[in-house]
Amino acid sequence: METVYKPAKNVVVQKIIDYAQLTKMRLTLLVVFSAVIGFLFGVNGVYSITSVFFVALGGLLVTSSSIIINQIIERDIDKLMLRTATRPLPSGRMGLLEAVFAAGLFGIGGILLLWYQFNAIAGVLAAISLLSYGFLYTPLKRIHSIAVFVGAIPGALPTTIGYVCATGTIDFIAVLLFVIQFLWQFPHFWAIAWVQYDDYKKAGIMLLPSSGGKNKFSAFQTMLYTFTLLLVSIFPYYLGIVGIVGSIVIIITGTIFLWQSIQLWIKCDDASARKLMFGSFLYLPVVQLAMLIDKTNLIK
Repeated sequence: METVYKPAKNVVVQKIIDYAQLTKMRLTLLVVFSAVIGFLFGVNGVYSITSVFFVALGGLLVTSSSIIINQIIERDIDKLMLRTATRPLPSGRMGLLEAVFAAGLFGIGGILLLWYQFNAIAGVLAAISLLSYGFLYTPLKRIHSIAVFVGAIPGALPTTIGYVCATGTIDFIAVLLFVIQFLWQFPHFWAIAWVQYDDYKKAGIMLLPSSGGKNKFSAFQTMLYTFTLLLVSIFPYYLGIVGIVGSIVIIITGTIFLWQSIQLWIKCDDASARKLMFGSFLYLPVVQLAMLIDKTNLIK
């Protein structure tokens, strides 16, 4: 069974759709959201809307570049999977040269924007994020499941980059923001890998922690990281970074997320993995907003 794709009648509309697919716009906007949250978490007092816009734009450009590089490298195996076969590159709607040009333009533009508009540390972190996602995580996906660990690093950097844009320094809070989003990556990645297991297997992509694929060990690892995430997410309260109301929201959200991972461990079925996957999409913005809204005046 092949995926049926109906192109738009308008050329301009079709090009917009192609770039939205090429950059995985929904995922990219989640990353941009994290970067903006990190920036707002780090600012002390008055900030300008212009600064927020530049953080969002820089994050959008760098993330888009990373994902385009990913799709350039995986354009051949994307043809093998139903959910990716209609992307611009494997379907032939976009040429390789155009995609390479877009990746270079977006990536360089985003790094320079963050560097010169904010500080060098933000620019360097953005470059690390782009290069590690595009040129380490992407090829590793077909070699070993350690790719998830590698991919979790650039996946966890957006909030930290936003925070560094505001503060100009990597302090303990920047590291804590990184660790929370880093741990979140594992149940997020593995839930997706479980749901898309057959498609990934056809393309030779290995993401689940067990070589046996969808089994108790993979589910247990997912549950273990989700439990660790819940424990770490309590730290901001005990360190006086987040107030009691925000912490209650974080604990409730984390407990629900953990319960979803426990259900996957008990049942080891696609339905539970799908619930965990959707739960991961909700967990991160809820926790980040709770931290931001109820941050204490200890943030400098």
